[in-house]
Amino acid sequence: MHRFFYLAAVIVLIEACTGKDNKTREFTNSEVIPVKLLAITSDTSRNVINASGSLTTENEAKLSFKIGGVIENILVKEGDRVKAGQLLATLKAAEISAQVQQVQLSLDKAQRDYQRANNLYQDSVATLEQLQNAKTAVDIAEQNLQQVAFNQQYSKIYAPNDGFIAKKLSNAGELISSGSAVLALNALSATNGWILKTGLSDREWAALEKGNKAIIIIDAFPGKTFEAVVSKKALAADAVSGSFPIELQINFGKEQPAIGMFGKVRITPSRASVGFSVPYEALLEANGNVGYVFVTNDKKRVKKVAVTISAITNDTAYIAGGLNGYSYVVTSGSPYLVDNAAITVAQ
Repeated sequence: MHRFFYLAAVIVLIEACTGKDNKTREFTNSEVIPVKLLAITSDTSRNVINASGSLTTENEAKLSFKIGGVIENILVKEGDRVKAGQLLATLKAAEISAQVQQVQLSLDKAQRDYQRANNLYQDSVATLEQLQNAKTAVDIAEQNLQQVAFNQQYSKIYAPNDGFIAKKLSNAGELISSGSAVLALNALSATNGWILKTGLSDREWAALEKGNKAIIIIDAFPGKTFEAVVSKKALAADAVSGSFPIELQINFGKEQPAIGMFGKVRITPSRASVGFSVPYEALLEANGNVGYVFVTNDKKRVKKVAVTISAITNDTAYIAGGLNGYSYVVTSGSPYLVDNAAITVAQ
């Protein structure tokens, strides 16, 4: 028991000593706190939107055969430029050719049967029903021939657009099923160019319009910038990231980029946003697009108000609302303030 009281006394003595040595300056509501102020003025500006994304092309196609079979030949390599209508790959033709010949023979037989039934009907030996059945057999055989001829046509892959081969997914000699991708083609032409895909917040998305101009910086081309325009705005948020996808069409001139390259984009909205701009240091705290600042009208007492933040750059916060009716914002001394604190303007 005596040992317990001894330890308690030692702890009290230590706290007393340390409290005296480490006592910090605390301001009370009755003290006058020196601060720096900045006059609040409305600001009409086009806030630049900064984002990043990856390069691709407007149209991407996975090319495949309509029917299954053994790949006879693939006539292109990854990275090859191709023209619309160019032959890219073929299946071995033996099987499909045999199917076409088989159906052709069936059609020939059906036509002979029909001719025979027609002659017998003219001689009143065959019935009308037998003649009609023979005609139906001819029609069915003709439809089967059209079907296998169509399949034979699509046992070869042709380029649907000008572009380049982004990826070769199969090789000659492989057995491939119907619809399995063989080649990945990215279209590049006067109407199909390079694009950068990125995602924006809802506020940034709403500030943009199709046709807004932008500047693209690609790490692969140091020291160069490329002009771009907003070409597409998605009308639904991405289910994974929650951002709103947009696409920017880029003019690379003579440069040759590659799919998947990383790019940084600076977009200038065409519509100006009207609000206020304050130094970043004036913000006490921020949660999403809501922040707090101290303001004053008489330079004697301050008030803590909530503001709506539209954008933040390195040293400036753009305020969409919350500062109307106030003359000054506190830019220095905020950590020592409380609501309705007395202030003096420091020089």
